[in-house]
Formats: sequence, C-alpha cells, structure tokens
Amino acid sequence: MKEKQLNEKESLELITQMIRNTRQRIEKGNGIPFLIWGYTTVLVSLLVWYLLSTTGNPNWNYLWFLIPVIGFPAMMWAIRKQEKGVKTYIDRVIGYVWIVVGIAGLVVSASAIFLWNLPILFIVILMMGSGTAITGLIIKFKPIIFSGFAGILLSFVCLIVKGYASILLFALIFLVMMVIPGHILNVNKKHY
Repeated sequence: MKEKQLNEKESLELITQMIRNTRQRIEKGNGIPFLIWGYTTVLVSLLVWYLLSTTGNPNWNYLWFLIPVIGFPAMMWAIRKQEKGVKTYIDRVIGYVWIVVGIAGLVVSASAIFLWNLPILFIVILMMGSGTAITGLIIKFKPIIFSGFAGILLSFVCLIVKGYASILLFALIFLVMMVIPGHILNVNKKHY
C-alpha cells in the first residue's frame, strides 16, 4: 500500500480536523476528569481544613494523600466506562501533559510533607492551573483556558493568605479551576 504525500494545505486541514475531533470528544462529556479531580480535591480540602481547625493536629495533613487514592481509581473507572474510539495524537499529548503535571504534583506534595517546608498550596494550584490552561490551549476551548489562567493568577493569593483560611481558598480555587469547567464541558455535550 502506497502512502499519499500531503501538501501543505492538506496537512493543515488534517491537523485542524484532529484538533476539532479531540475538542469535540473532550467537550462531549469529558468534563469527567475535571469533575473527579476537582470535587475530590475540594472535598479532601474541606475535610483537612475541618480536622486541622478543630483539633490543631498537623497529622491530619496526611489526608491530602486521599486525593490520589480516590482520584486514580475513579479515573480508571471513568476511562473504562468511556466509549471506545480512536485516540488522536492530540489526545495523547493531553494525556502526557496530565501525567507529567500529576506526577510532579505528587512528588512536590510528598516533599512538602516529608522533607521541606514548601508553599504547597501555591505550588499545586500553579501546576494544576498550568495543566488546565495548556489543555484549553491545545483544544482551543475558552472556558478551560480562562479557568486555567485564573488558577495560575489566583495561586499567588495562597502566598498571602495564611493559616487554615488558605485551605479554604485552595478549595475555592479548585472549584473555579476544575469543577466549573468540568460542568461546562458536560453541559456542552448536550448541544451536539
């Protein structure tokens, strides 16, 4: 079988179609990853805030590790439940972005708890906001772009707000950065 050589116009059309297909697949109910990670983070944040603020016991910070313990199995379940289809290069790129951001977030979080005193809430929001903005830019979907950049900008407020209030701020930023765009994506699927 002989492969057809594409001219410049055909190449651009193919790339545009791949981006469009990926965007439509992400828009058609694929707010689920944003909702899983967003709601998990918000709920764990509220739990940690409540326990820390009522007891003052710093050991409750270990509960932050509930986020990946809940999030990873929930994502695996959602991926298996999703309709099967051809994965484009753009799909894989977005997956790679989130693998890198997720692993980096986990490593930095573990370092903050076990090794160094880092402004972890700031760093995590900055990283997750970056991943969200990159995803939005790749698929050219404005609500995700805006929420990602909002997360990046709002992360700096975590350097100003101190104490247990910073945990509530962290939860609120994740609500804006992940949960709201996740619902927007799921609402958009109804328009197709």
